[in-house]
Amino acid sequence: MTRHLNACLETQRLACRQSPYPSLAERRELLARLALMTKRHRHAIIEAIQADFGQRSEVEIQLADIQPVLDAISHARRHLWHWMRPWRVSVPWRLLPARTRIAPQPLGVVGIIAPWNYPWSLALMPVVDALAAGNRVMLKPSELTPQTSALLGRLVTQYFSPRSLCVIEGDATIGQAFSALPFDHLLFTGSTHVGQKVALAAASNLTPTTLELGGKSPAFVAGDADFTRAAEAIIFGKGMNAGQTCIAPDYVLIESRHLDAMTNALSRAILKQRPSAQQDATQPINEAHRARSEAMLAEARNHGCRIIDHGAHAPALVIDPNQGLAVMREEIFGRCLPVISVKDSDQALGFVATRPNPLAIYVFTQQRDQQRQWQHASQSGALVFNTTLLHHAVPGLPFGGVGASGHGAYHGRHGFNRFSHLRGIFYQASRSPTTQLYPPYQRWLLKLLRLI
Repeated sequence: MTRHLNACLETQRLACRQSPYPSLAERRELLARLALMTKRHRHAIIEAIQADFGQRSEVEIQLADIQPVLDAISHARRHLWHWMRPWRVSVPWRLLPARTRIAPQPLGVVGIIAPWNYPWSLALMPVVDALAAGNRVMLKPSELTPQTSALLGRLVTQYFSPRSLCVIEGDATIGQAFSALPFDHLLFTGSTHVGQKVALAAASNLTPTTLELGGKSPAFVAGDADFTRAAEAIIFGKGMNAGQTCIAPDYVLIESRHLDAMTNALSRAILKQRPSAQQDATQPINEAHRARSEAMLAEARNHGCRIIDHGAHAPALVIDPNQGLAVMREEIFGRCLPVISVKDSDQALGFVATRPNPLAIYVFTQQRDQQRQWQHASQSGALVFNTTLLHHAVPGLPFGGVGASGHGAYHGRHGFNRFSHLRGIFYQASRSPTTQLYPPYQRWLLKLLRLI
């Protein structure tokens, strides 16, 4: 398999040497093929994802796996001409009449390691940005979604030359070999633990990385918030894909005096959105993930926590858990939702600040001073007010983490720049007084230029 990986990489490197700067028309054509592939085989994609999960909401597949890819492609094709244009930067007066430009240049061959939780969108959205930037792409989908990965491999072979895009299927051993290839850039989406291994493997080749990891994304509900609307937004974010979302609300912070009101609002939202008999509910990807989630819930129950559980397909509220429990130590990625009482916004900020930076922070308040406080005093990949998840659907917003939740961002222009080398270009004029700066140095000129 290592020989096959190296052969794919060499094929794409040769393509880069033969055509180092694909034209606007070529890039738009590749993106159009990606859109056609997704649209034409929409039903096959849904069936493959449902087969991998055992039970997965068709609406959620359309909403979170298929449509984001089509939106990203449409956005990139519409704006690509502008992104590719070099732009001017100012020149210090001492160097005039020289001119300068910054010109985006393709990096070369980009490797992408995709996760299992959204096996179509999180595989192809970075592909959109990398192809828009003029790169060749090798994609490693997750072995935990074999049906979707196999479909992706078959379709890419039909719609793309391996010189432009190829899919590498295989288990974790193949993933390790993949991450050790000397790519020009490597993007990984997944857990922090695996991300550390990927970064170490890439470092041996000095391959720059973008790591999209996750973490425990908090939601803070201020006293002025509409508890019903806040609860519905939080349960929407937590219930999507059975909590298996990197930007899902991981726990809720609420002022102590409003704990009961917020708990009741969350419970009503669960009953409204996620009734236990719901036919299109999504289940955990496999038995191991289900067992891990239920073990967290059982541990909290055994430690005396109050649990509000409306069924196996619904978020389960864990009220004021001990900080030593697994639901507070680990990213949950399941249906448990801790609800924690705090004194006020300052204590909530302190609670979040003493923990690793999350991928997102959700704050529910209409007060501008509180919004500014969270904007200036917290760190996270994204900061979202009065809703959850929806920021991911905006192609113009950068998506990425900071600190423990990863580094680097993509989506739209930010993804184009992520997979480009912003090359500085300097044009010297045919006649330039800067030649007077060559030795032997003239003291009068140095004084004139204020260099001494």
